[in-house]
Amino acid sequence: MDTRIVSAARQGVATRLLSLEVNGQRQQRAVAPDITLLDFLREELGLTGSKRGCDLGECGCCAVLVDGRPMLACLLPAADLEHSAITTIEGIAEGTALHPLQQAMIDEGAVQCGYCTPAMVINGVHLFSGESRPDADAIRTCISATSCRCTGYNRIVQAFQSTAERLAEDPR
Repeated sequence: MDTRIVSAARQGVATRLLSLEVNGQRQQRAVAPDITLLDFLREELGLTGSKRGCDLGECGCCAVLVDGRPMLACLLPAADLEHSAITTIEGIAEGTALHPLQQAMIDEGAVQCGYCTPAMVINGVHLFSGESRPDADAIRTCISATSCRCTGYNRIVQAFQSTAERLAEDPR
């Protein structure tokens, strides 16, 4: 039996062994049965790219990809995802090569405080996986899923448009 479960049981904490695939690697931890995916990622795995904003699913800052689709980690019970593939912002780059949207966010000055940036990129990666040349409406719809209080969105839109141009020239 996992020693973390035995230790938690001795402390009187109800736990269960949770096993999730995160960023391509199987992760197992003894956790409270009601832990959210956001807490599992941040507290158990140390993956702090997904941000805790509102805990209500309103701000979108906790977005991750679940089986390739953007989902709000603050609303998801981690136990419900045992057979799913989770991708966080930490799993978007390929080695040291940033995803084209990550690079465009830097190049276009679309990153200010950085709080919303991981979720914007997560949503954008999903958008670009379905269409390499999204129009302005599709880009605006995509970024509307995440609240940003710093940029006014213009540079973020520019980063998305620049990514579309880059992907049209050299699809990833």
